[in-house]
Amino acid sequence: MPDTVQDMPSVEARVVVPVTPDVAFAVSQTTGETRLRWDPFIRRQHFLDGAERPAVGVRTRTVHRLGLAMTSEYVSFNPPTNVGMRMVDGSWFFEKFAGGWQFRPAEDRPGHTVATWRYTFATRPDWLAPLADRIGVWLLGRDIRRRLDAFARGCTDPVVLSAVEAP
Repeated sequence: MPDTVQDMPSVEARVVVPVTPDVAFAVSQTTGETRLRWDPFIRRQHFLDGAERPAVGVRTRTVHRLGLAMTSEYVSFNPPTNVGMRMVDGSWFFEKFAGGWQFRPAEDRPGHTVATWRYTFATRPDWLAPLADRIGVWLLGRDIRRRLDAFARGCTDPVVLSAVEAP
């Protein structure tokens, strides 16, 4: 198993969306029907332990569209710039899994945001990791690109935007 994050496989994707970082961040943190409207990755997602909103230490349960489930925990939550999560419990395939999303103003396009998403992971069992890591990079790379493209569409969806701009 890799000793540090630098040793672990990762995938990253980036897109420019036509909203400010605070709106892009808010879209990324939507829940319920609003989240399902734009996020093809999940079938269901909810907070655990009585939490009602994201914060460092808050755990969520996410069920992937294919039925795989994961409990994750916020390790960073810094609106409107970044959020990070790590897997607490999940698939037998992943020894470790973490995701981070960053939102920065697009320097050359006022009112736009560069959204960068990154997944880092380690697979198991150890003896299978050399092959499993390559498969993981391919699958997660495809998945993160699809998910980020859907996020970009969500950032132009009037229903999603009205949900994040409501008081």
